[in-house]
Amino acid sequence: MNIAIVGASGAVGQELLKILAERQFPVTNLRLFGSARSAGSKYTFYDKEYTVELLQHGDLFRDIDIAFVSAGGSVSKEYAEDITRYGAIMIDNSSAFRMDESCPLIVPEINPEDIQQALKEGGRRVIANPNCTTIIMAVCLQAIEKLSHIKRVHVSSYQSASGAGASAMAELEEQYRQALNGEEVKHQKFAYQLAYNLIPQIDVFGDDDYTKEELKMYHETRKIMHSDIAVSATCVRVPSLRAHSEAVWVETAESLSPEQVREALTNAEGVQVMDDPSKSNGQYPYPMPLYLSGTDDVYVGRIRKDLANENGITFWCVGDQIRKGAALNAVQIAEKIIRKI
Repeated sequence: MNIAIVGASGAVGQELLKILAERQFPVTNLRLFGSARSAGSKYTFYDKEYTVELLQHGDLFRDIDIAFVSAGGSVSKEYAEDITRYGAIMIDNSSAFRMDESCPLIVPEINPEDIQQALKEGGRRVIANPNCTTIIMAVCLQAIEKLSHIKRVHVSSYQSASGAGASAMAELEEQYRQALNGEEVKHQKFAYQLAYNLIPQIDVFGDDDYTKEELKMYHETRKIMHSDIAVSATCVRVPSLRAHSEAVWVETAESLSPEQVREALTNAEGVQVMDDPSKSNGQYPYPMPLYLSGTDDVYVGRIRKDLANENGITFWCVGDQIRKGAALNAVQIAEKIIRKI
């Protein structure tokens, strides 16, 4: 396969290179693209050095089979036609096409059959990768949906600095250094100081006082699951470096026991249950982002009955949003494509 990565120097682009190698994805030829700032940078893949080329309009993607694009929504919109003109499939990590009816929004564990929409005759050949917080939650919800239809979800997300990119991670580390040394704490990537703080806003506010991030969780979940599920979210930036966490309250049509839900999640693809408050198995009693950064699965714990709702179940989940929340999900989509789904 001839593969291109647009945004190769970013956090997701770098993770894509790692995951393609780890999973032995069949890469025949590789081309890396980026902005004027990153053009000329060199990266090694399978012991061969590649140079980042300047992304520009033209025929750069003539011989590409699959292009992974992670350079922001404006870039995705501007270059989508160039990328797909000669038949390449564009797997886009931005929000540009997620709610576009002509583009499928894919979590391979949930709706791989929707990929065909992009591949069929006359299809747009653009596949959207969902928002990271949506992916992490939806993988868990799908297991519960198979037991009983989910009517509504309340979720609070605790999103690490890496959700804002590699430079945001560096800024958080620098803020801690500045604070510990008694220096002025400066912020650029975040609206406020994040070190020793929580910021209950991710992205901009809408007219209804929900942020764009929170509305993504509502709309994207419905599209992925083909469901009328209602999702009310509060998204919070927290001062951890990597991996997102979510506290989730689910109301189902029928009452479910924690044991039923635990078994369903245990058997779910891409999910690992870590729910042992007694620590009898010698592992951590519940998922924590510090210890799960760099992992592929979504980890679930604190599974229990909702005391305020007879048909309610609540749980805690953690996932590495650069991997499963972005790069890994994109590679899994590509794997479905080459295996003919």
